[in-house]
Amino acid sequence: MTYCVGLMLEKGLVFMSDTRTNSGVDNISTFRKMFTWEVPGERSITLMTAGNLATTQAVVSLLEERSKEPGARNPGILEAASMFQVASLVGGVLKEVIATHAMAGQQADSTFNATMILGGQIGEGEPRLFLIYPEGNFIEASFDTPFFQIGETKYGRPILIRAYDPAMGFEEAIKLLTVSFDSTIKANLSVSLPLDVHVYKAGSLRNGRLFRIQQDDPYFETISNGWGVALREAFCQLPDFEFPSD
Repeated sequence: MTYCVGLMLEKGLVFMSDTRTNSGVDNISTFRKMFTWEVPGERSITLMTAGNLATTQAVVSLLEERSKEPGARNPGILEAASMFQVASLVGGVLKEVIATHAMAGQQADSTFNATMILGGQIGEGEPRLFLIYPEGNFIEASFDTPFFQIGETKYGRPILIRAYDPAMGFEEAIKLLTVSFDSTIKANLSVSLPLDVHVYKAGSLRNGRLFRIQQDDPYFETISNGWGVALREAFCQLPDFEFPSD
């Protein structure tokens, strides 16, 4: 299982993804699920993946290879004129890989499914965030729908809905995502640290802060413990239920 979140802010975009993959309780591995590309001064692109590992790795490899093909008929992700074109390109490659895998092996398409979060900025365009489906189509985030989740989404969603503010700073956004991931990790063993983070500042047109939150990270432990204490204190402050009088 996977958990990835892309968050749209007035200041830019924040991405966070876990790194755990598993094929049963005794076969657990760590794989990167966040990938970035940049042409400094021109574009910054981030992709996060969830689903069949062979499918997502094939998509990323094809995107890498086709971005380096000289004189290619269709522009790659480093040449596309807009983030919309990049989203169309990624969706097309994802659909192509799923179809190829299905024809070569098992007949159940769901076996090879994957979903992706794509975000970034190109040239004078605004920062944009997309959710790409296995069929290759996609939807775009807005400040009415300011974030996307893929993978194990349900446990970390409530805190995002309640605490998100488009005007929050990057530091506060990372705190919010850390709580969301902690709630998910507590509820589902198939999601775990390390966590990969990318903070993109609007208008910078280059990759921002890229870092990994490792196991036993002091900040993550502080947030995890503090959030547990805060929840218990808030619960105790709520009024007890009263049975109606007979």
